[in-house]
Amino acid sequence: MSLLLEIVTPEKLAYRDQVDEVVVPGIDGQLGILPHHAPLLTVLGVGELRIRKGPEDEYFAIVGGFLQVRPDKVVVMAETADMASEIDLERAQQARRDAEAALSSAYVEPADMANARAALERALLRIRVAERRHHEGPRHRA
Repeated sequence: MSLLLEIVTPEKLAYRDQVDEVVVPGIDGQLGILPHHAPLLTVLGVGELRIRKGPEDEYFAIVGGFLQVRPDKVVVMAETADMASEIDLERAQQARRDAEAALSSAYVEPADMANARAALERALLRIRVAERRHHEGPRHRA
């Protein structure tokens, strides 16, 4: 049994394939979705999305959006969705350094502080997902 997974952002269709399981970052924790899951519509948080397809796991860095689950299809509508294999680790590390520099500035407007914190959270997520890919490669399950 499998289900169709679509991950879409405002810019693109980031992923579309039949999968065995999806684990998404909900706003209150991780949500595991298997075929024939009860219908669901919820808000996504910031975190790792894990796809299990056969013996392999693939990861995405997901930032916000919505999740729609139907018995045979899952649609992730995310603000951003970066596949682990496509994340530029050096660029993510530079984004982290830039956000940390903005946060340590002597005077920061409250709106700029919030933007810098959000940028730091996104950068750290991308680093974590990219490093998992570099250290583990695609995970194979026995």
